[in-house]
Amino acid sequence: MSYQNASFELTMGSQHGTRNPPRTEGTSADGAYGQTLLENQLSVGDFAKIQRAFESPEPRQTILMSRDVFVERMKEIIGWGTHQDYQELFDKVDVTQEGFINWDKLNSFILVALYEKDERAKATVVPQWNALEFLPVKHKDTIQKVIFLKSSSRYLTISKDGLLGFWGENLKLQEMLPITSDATKLKHLWVTSLVSLENVNKMAVAFTSKEICFYDLLSKEEFPCQYKLQGLKATPICMDYWCDPLDANESILALGDITGKVQVLSFTAALLSLFERPASACEGEDSTVAVHWSELLAGRHRCCHTVGHGVHHGEWVRQVAYSASLDAIISSTTSNTNSVVLAWREKSKKHLKVTSFNIAQGIHAFDYHSRLNLIATAGIDNKVCLWNPYVVSKPVGVLWGHSASVIAVQFFAERKQLFSFSKDKVLRLWDIQHQLSIQRVACSFPKSQDFRCLFHLDETHGRLFISFNNQLAVLAMKNEANRRVKSHERAVTCVLYNSTQKQVISSDTGSTVSFWMIDTGQKIKQFTGCHGNAEISTMALDADKTRLLTGSTDGAVKIWDFNGYCHHTLNAGRDGVVGISQILILQKTILVTGWERAITVFRPLNFNRVSIEPEEWKGGVQHRDDILCAAFLSPQTLATGSYDGEIILWNNSTENAYHVLHPDYQRLLKPEWDMEAHKLFSAGKSSPTSPTADQSTLGASFSEGDPEGKNAVRKLYFLEARNNTAAAEGANLVSCGGSGYVRFWDTFKKQLLAEFLAHSGVGSIIMSIDKLNRYLVTGDSDGWLKIWNIEGYCLHSNKNKVTEPPALMRTLRPHEDQISCLEMCELGSRPLIISSSADCSISVTDVGSSPIWTFGQEKHWQIENRIPVPKEDTNLTENEIQEKSLERFPSLPTGESCSDLAERSLLDQKNKEDSASDVSSLEDINLDVKYKGRNFHKKRTHKPYHSEVMQKASRAFRSLSISVLKELPEVHPPAFLLDHEKYFREEPEEWPQVPALPPLSETLKAVFDEKNLFPKELLGRERRAKQLCQEISSEVKIKRNKK
Repeated sequence: MSYQNASFELTMGSQHGTRNPPRTEGTSADGAYGQTLLENQLSVGDFAKIQRAFESPEPRQTILMSRDVFVERMKEIIGWGTHQDYQELFDKVDVTQEGFINWDKLNSFILVALYEKDERAKATVVPQWNALEFLPVKHKDTIQKVIFLKSSSRYLTISKDGLLGFWGENLKLQEMLPITSDATKLKHLWVTSLVSLENVNKMAVAFTSKEICFYDLLSKEEFPCQYKLQGLKATPICMDYWCDPLDANESILALGDITGKVQVLSFTAALLSLFERPASACEGEDSTVAVHWSELLAGRHRCCHTVGHGVHHGEWVRQVAYSASLDAIISSTTSNTNSVVLAWREKSKKHLKVTSFNIAQGIHAFDYHSRLNLIATAGIDNKVCLWNPYVVSKPVGVLWGHSASVIAVQFFAERKQLFSFSKDKVLRLWDIQHQLSIQRVACSFPKSQDFRCLFHLDETHGRLFISFNNQLAVLAMKNEANRRVKSHERAVTCVLYNSTQKQVISSDTGSTVSFWMIDTGQKIKQFTGCHGNAEISTMALDADKTRLLTGSTDGAVKIWDFNGYCHHTLNAGRDGVVGISQILILQKTILVTGWERAITVFRPLNFNRVSIEPEEWKGGVQHRDDILCAAFLSPQTLATGSYDGEIILWNNSTENAYHVLHPDYQRLLKPEWDMEAHKLFSAGKSSPTSPTADQSTLGASFSEGDPEGKNAVRKLYFLEARNNTAAAEGANLVSCGGSGYVRFWDTFKKQLLAEFLAHSGVGSIIMSIDKLNRYLVTGDSDGWLKIWNIEGYCLHSNKNKVTEPPALMRTLRPHEDQISCLEMCELGSRPLIISSSADCSISVTDVGSSPIWTFGQEKHWQIENRIPVPKEDTNLTENEIQEKSLERFPSLPTGESCSDLAERSLLDQKNKEDSASDVSSLEDINLDVKYKGRNFHKKRTHKPYHSEVMQKASRAFRSLSISVLKELPEVHPPAFLLDHEKYFREEPEEWPQVPALPPLSETLKAVFDEKNLFPKELLGRERRAKQLCQEISSEVKIKRNKK
């Protein structure tokens, strides 16, 4: 993995006035600057002056400047700019807040800032569209073709019944004409396709009668048929025409039929005549020349010759096109074999060399971009694939994002972008270079499920035509186009908030993790290639907020520190490709879900290696479909939600499941030991041959299934802040997912208390809830957010299910595409909402009316640590406002004060920390205005219980029945309290006389020897070493004397 420390600027320019142009050297401009950043206005000379200011007289040393010194020095040597500009520049350079900077820090920041500026300049330009407009067409049958006639600057539409519609450039309907005056012929024939022959001012129309008619467009009245091509072997259903821009005589007409045949007509003298006229033909304007297909095959028309192939083998040819740059005919079918065929024309132009592409499940349509040399295919399997015409083995790119079959694709050639349209009426615009969706348009298209759709893009006028059966809609591009801010280069998949460091952590499909400052939006570092090329699907933080866990589609969960070092790799997918949807970190286990019916568990106590294998979950498999999410409630309640809508409750200590919740049914689960005991108990007894009523209902409910995931549980949250939930029997679990519904559950009574439709017509949704359980935020696939006030929602159970939604506080659209993740946090005491999306952006806002900030935007923001006070009705009196605020909070139990409730809250919070390590450490809670008002109004003295029956305890002890406390017998005081004099009388104490010490001269027996401090063994070693040294020296002297 590569690590990149990116301390970027990412915006915050001055917010004052405009800069005084022009700037002259030495002029002080204490006035305001413009919106342009200061670092972007510095010249090369300015940088040279700054560098000299940081140079030290001593070699190999650099000068460090504090904030005040830097501002004064820059004002002095640059001569222009405000104090605030240089202060903001210093703060952006000093990301670590060390209080000083040097030239290396400043230089690195400037280089990164210029790089980011250059990247933003290259950002994709996203077109902005006007509202979808339906044209007042008079077609009564399905529209078969939409084309633009350049010669007359008009649009032409034709329906299956042969009715032509002519539209002006202003999209006003000019006239409607039948293609022929022969009403009997049109009654029995259908028009299948139409092309315009621009070079000869004609149009060719194909009919179900296996013929193609060529009409003159220059006629002032009806359109005379000049040529009629008859005798085709099968009905042509698609056509394409091309003419040489350098030689208008050269042109090609390609057609495909219902038998899988592709035919090509090559015209060599189109300006003179498409076909040779027989000598007997009358030279009249209304005369029609009949041309038989067999004549073309026999070569009787010297100005036209044919060539073709039948590689599609009986499949309907859905689309055909000729590419001049490839000199090939491209055709497609919905079959998974020979889905796309390229027929290359050889030099003799009498034969075709065929290349086939086999695409899983087939395709509906294709388009070719000559400059990019790419073929885009609209897959039935919901994918848009990009192909190199010369590589048939695999696509060069796959565009993911559609949730239904793609039925049309077309390149926006000028901008190197691609439009795609799916069967669920979702239009997407793709950036081809980065292969990502940059825009998602879901307009109010017709709700008909069975429709024929046509696609036509007029780049010249910036209009996109989409037909639905006999209706024609147009999306007109606005003149101005904005540059969309991107936080990541790829679609963002997950976002987290680290409250310890006040940072936002985000991941994308390109396996990149980025770190941002929440209060300014500045990027501080980035990890790339965390899982190679695999997509990071989810992330989690440990309890101490010092380790980051990332889950990827490669089946691995990695544990990182914030320096980019991977400590462990958890093999969740067992070396397989899986879809990890959530990582839940508890005190003794790490749970991973998303791709199978069982819970994948890891136990951190066994993390003694780098690569960790999963362990066995004691509860086994209880779900009937894939587990998508999980949530934990202290001390031991675990909830898991699956694709079929079931929520299973587990005892996390024993890892056994005990109940199943579902919107349509409920069932009780028994542990394995209980089932074995039940079998032994019921041995020898006759069992009923027919199921009970409840069992029959359950079986019927499950047998229907949920193949479309309408009840799929995408997210689960426990309402941990509701401390009195058990006593009040209110909701303590919230779920959301398929069909846009949010549901509130009481896990103690195993009851669905409420459900409401949060988002309609958008499929699955996600959500997040703040720690104090005041706000619920939901997000959908269109990029919309809704903020709900749930303070007083479902605080008590009712016999009837509640269907009314809570109060909706705010609706906003911070993204243009599907919202992938939501996170609620608090900065100071201000609740914030962080959202990520498939449009590559991460946004932050609050529950009030604050603007939407996007990470990566050019200008930094400054989020204030304040509590947004909601607006109250000014007509209410002070007492009414106070009473109104009290209604939003549950009443306290009898005899319990607010201080007791706060104390119980702290004890519960402490228990949560001891039970689950994914719960953050206890922090100071800043109560808002309404809560403080409630506590002040309800404050009273605490009274002990005497003759009252105690309220039921919360949590696990709510089911215990506690009777009235008995009167205690009279207690007599102990004797030491009655007779203090006896037990505590002070008496004089006699201290024993200490004898005097003898003089030192009498006790000192021998002279002190320091060698006695060392062990005898050590002294012996030293003595032997000295002896050995003396012996060696003596031997050396003897040898010298002998010499």
